Amino acid sequence: MKKKRKLRINGHSHLLPYPEEIPQYMKDKGIFWVDKDRKFMLQKDWSRPVTHSSFFLHEKLAWMERFKIDHAVVLNLSQLYGNGLRVEEMKKALRFQNDFNARIQHDHPSKFTCGFVVHPGFVKGACWEIERCVEQLEMQLLCLPTHYMDTIGTWRCIFDEENEPIFELASNYNLAVEIHPYDGEKFIKLENTSWRFHLIWMLAQCADAYHFFTLNGYHERYPNMRTCFAHGGQLAQMNLGRRIQGFDGRPDLFEGKYHPRSAVGHKNIFFDTLVHDTGSLKLLIENQGAKQVLIGLDDPYPLGEMESKKQSSYPGKILDLAIDRNIITEEEKDAMWEDNVIQWLHGDDQKAKDAMIKRILKE
Repeated sequence: MKKKRKLRINGHSHLLPYPEEIPQYMKDKGIFWVDKDRKFMLQKDWSRPVTHSSFFLHEKLAWMERFKIDHAVVLNLSQLYGNGLRVEEMKKALRFQNDFNARIQHDHPSKFTCGFVVHPGFVKGACWEIERCVEQLEMQLLCLPTHYMDTIGTWRCIFDEENEPIFELASNYNLAVEIHPYDGEKFIKLENTSWRFHLIWMLAQCADAYHFFTLNGYHERYPNMRTCFAHGGQLAQMNLGRRIQGFDGRPDLFEGKYHPRSAVGHKNIFFDTLVHDTGSLKLLIENQGAKQVLIGLDDPYPLGEMESKKQSSYPGKILDLAIDRNIITEEEKDAMWEDNVIQWLHGDDQKAKDAMIKRILKE
């Protein structure tokens, strides 16, 4: 009997619409657009260079073929979380993002599983959009920011207790959830210089979200919701001991909360591999267990695991280095590319897992 080959599924990817696919109102309102030459992504008073051709669909497919990546999980664009927009503008922006991702998934089922985004500042509207995306668009991955702006302009952690209806609905629908940082420069009062918000504060935002996720016991209270923290939850791994000591040393500050240890290695908490060095990856695996780690390339961003002569890098390099340094086994590496991604996406729904594998293999 022929042994089935192991799949290579990228658990953290992004995709830009082509300029002509973005509605004119997005540009008119300064929400988000891409210039006609595909050189920059833009918002009002903001721009960022398009650093790789695989930001776009057909170029992405060619890139995946070149690096033998069978399938990619496409998250929402961080620029479309909708923070600070008027309500109607926010609704249109998020609906555009979700409909775009739904179309990509529908048109290329063997290549992409796509996420959808909601704004937690408007909980009822967020729940309605979850219902639409799951029941009408057949999407199973909810993308949420680590932090968001509420209706009175206050920045809050996504795992605020007011958002529990969102998590309850996610659990009822057996959803995978992705937690991703952005917008730190809007509420952290430091000058935006030397890329500090991407290199330092994004990781702190992930650690902050993980802190409140575990303290509120959402890993136990919503058993069918599986949550993945972007960028390996890198600082969350480093400060785990500090959080445990703080909880034990000042119990008066944590009355009614769950102990940090209860979440360590929990079957419904996942982390991607995008930590950039094997020392950090080793700590992540030692803390959480290899089964809770899945590969995430964060392509095509320059902080993603992209091909680079200067860095002698390529997609999947960190796992190859981890093999060389005896951090993981070949079986664990294969699982991070396939089984662990599928487990995060579908949990214990074996029918859904089998269906995903069949559509990737086009059986």
